[in-house]
Amino acid sequence: MNGMSSLSDLEDRIAILRDNIRQLVEQAAGAAGVSNEERAADRIAGQTAELDKLVAERDALLKKRK
Repeated sequence: MNGMSSLSDLEDRIAILRDNIRQLVEQAAGAAGVSNEERAADRIAGQTAELDKLVAERDALLKKRK
């Protein structure tokens, strides 16, 4: 996303990513086979990286507002 996101937008996106990660973990627990596990791990890692980026952006925005 270009520019600064609003705090509300960031919180919404963070909540969505957390839910996506939860669902991926549940799916991975039920997945059989190495290729499925690897694919799930890759998707979880990608979602976690995006979540970390958004949390850092949110924290920077909150710090800036103080």
